[in-house]
Amino acid sequence: MSQIVLVRHGQANTGARDEIEYDRLSPLGHQQSGWLGDHLRQKGDVFAQIWTGTLRRHIETADGIAAETTGEIARDERLNELEYFTLSQLLADQHGIILPDNREDFVRHMPCLFGHWRDGKLEGAPESFAHFENRVSDALNEISALPGRSLVVTSGGLIGMAMRLTLGLEMPAFCNVCLSIQNTSVSSWLPLEGQLALTQFNALPHLDTPDRLFAQTHI
Repeated sequence: MSQIVLVRHGQANTGARDEIEYDRLSPLGHQQSGWLGDHLRQKGDVFAQIWTGTLRRHIETADGIAAETTGEIARDERLNELEYFTLSQLLADQHGIILPDNREDFVRHMPCLFGHWRDGKLEGAPESFAHFENRVSDALNEISALPGRSLVVTSGGLIGMAMRLTLGLEMPAFCNVCLSIQNTSVSSWLPLEGQLALTQFNALPHLDTPDRLFAQTHI
């Protein structure tokens, strides 16, 4: 039976203000990845194939997990994150809405940004909202057609989009889901009757002990 297991990358460079600076794991991000790898090996998990986006933080996380596989490791640009910093700069330049520096304001910033993006109000966006939605759908459908279990290391926005596609989430719920996804969390889907069915979301079994609660991070 096919199964898709999506993992969000480990904690990245939280002090970054652009795409390039953000795209590397912090020391904690490396530790989170290693702990997840230990957990998967202790369970005896072996994957038919491993997929990542082409971003540095995806590859570093997959390397840290070092999951066992009987197949190949594939890099696919369709699994890359949306360019949040780039879109945020466009929102600031064109609409005067500045990227906040605290989580409370960020909770309000994301639905505002995504709404402008979806409605075509960000001139010069690197891709449209519809393109992002379609590339995620295409990638997941292709991977779900493969036999066996696939481990996919990607980003929170892409996992949120997988949830939107699976559950038909409207924009407010989609944003809330994106904001909730934690670093190195595990989410799983099974293909059923030509559609993907969610079986697990945002699980952190490798961090669910008193001595590792500090490592449960969103950013």
